[in-house]
Amino acid sequence: MIIIQCAMEMEAKPFLSELPVEHRAERIGNQQFHFGPDYLVSVTGIGLANAAAGTARALMLAPEAKLVIAAGTCGGLHKDIEVGDIAVATNAIYSRADATAFGYAPGQVPGMPESYESEPVPELPMEHKTGRVISADAFITAANVDEAREQFPDAIATDMETAAMAQTCFAAGVPWVSLRAVSDLCGPAAGQDFHIDGELAARRSFDAVNEFLKNR
Repeated sequence: MIIIQCAMEMEAKPFLSELPVEHRAERIGNQQFHFGPDYLVSVTGIGLANAAAGTARALMLAPEAKLVIAAGTCGGLHKDIEVGDIAVATNAIYSRADATAFGYAPGQVPGMPESYESEPVPELPMEHKTGRVISADAFITAANVDEAREQFPDAIATDMETAAMAQTCFAAGVPWVSLRAVSDLCGPAAGQDFHIDGELAARRSFDAVNEFLKNR
C-alpha cells in the first residue's frame, strides 16, 4: 500500500478518478481518506498542521503502507525552475524554523534532523528539477523571495505541507517522496510565465507519480 497525500481536492482529483466508483472512503475531522486496491489517497487540507495530522491518520488507517508521496502543486523558488516543471525533493525542511540561537541549523526543529531525506527518485521523462523543498505556513512572494533564496540557496520549491509530512514519516520510519508540479513562481525572472492553471499542474504531478511508481 502507498499513501498519496494532497492538500486540496483539486490536487487529488486525478488520483480519485482512478479509484473504483464504489471504494472505501473515510472522513476524520476535515480530512478525507480514499482507499483503492494499491494506494490510499489522503486529502488533508492546506498547511503544516493539516499535513502532519493527515499523514499520521493515513498511516494509522494503512499501517502496512511502505511509502508516502506528496503530490499536487508548489511554488517555484529556484531561478532555473519553470511553471509546469516537477519539483523532485531530495529533502525537506521548515523555512521558518529558527533555533540557530541554540546551535541548530536554519530550518531545523530542535531534537530533529537538520533535514528530512527523501527516498531517491529515478530520472523522470518530463521536465523536472531535483533539490531541497522548503515548507512554511507563509507564502513566499516577490517581496521576500530573495531572503528565502539567500538562506536556502539549494531550495528549488516551496509549499505548505511537505516538511510536516516528511517529519511525520521520519517519526514513523516510513520513506517518502515529493513530486509536486510548479503552478506559480515565487519570484519570476523577465520573460518567465508566472503561473499555470492549478488543475493542469495537478495533472502533471499525477503523471509524474505514475512514472515514478512504474519505474520504482
